[in-house]
Amino acid sequence: MTAQLVETSRRPLVRPVAAVLLVVYAVSLAVIAFWPTPVDQGAGPLLRALARAVPWLTYDVVEFTANILLFVPLGVLLAVLLGGARVFVVPIAVAASLAIEAGQAVLLPGRTATMRDVVANAAGALVGLALVWWGAERSRRTATAGER
Repeated sequence: MTAQLVETSRRPLVRPVAAVLLVVYAVSLAVIAFWPTPVDQGAGPLLRALARAVPWLTYDVVEFTANILLFVPLGVLLAVLLGGARVFVVPIAVAASLAIEAGQAVLLPGRTATMRDVVANAAGALVGLALVWWGAERSRRTATAGER
């Protein structure tokens, strides 16, 4: 019973905390996305050594995976904030990604804007959404089992 009270008492804070985290995330994402030079510019030797050690782990694989991971927090935070309107998580992520890629294409000649990044970013937001759905479903099942 005590665990249920603690869990219930924390719920009102979830959305305000998620909103603050979303602002921090958005600022961090903007810094990364609009940094004048590629953020991985100095990582070339490390990435080449990694590719030699693990041949399938090419620069393209690392970059695509990094773009997925970069948008997982957005998917999580939007899913928490949107609640019942979670259907908009991926479209919002795609719109944000398209805006970033357009901004890079227009404003940053040293950066490369690609649709591949948009696909990876959308996949990351979808992973974040799935994690929230999985957590909510697991919580619901645990609560239902506890009521029996």
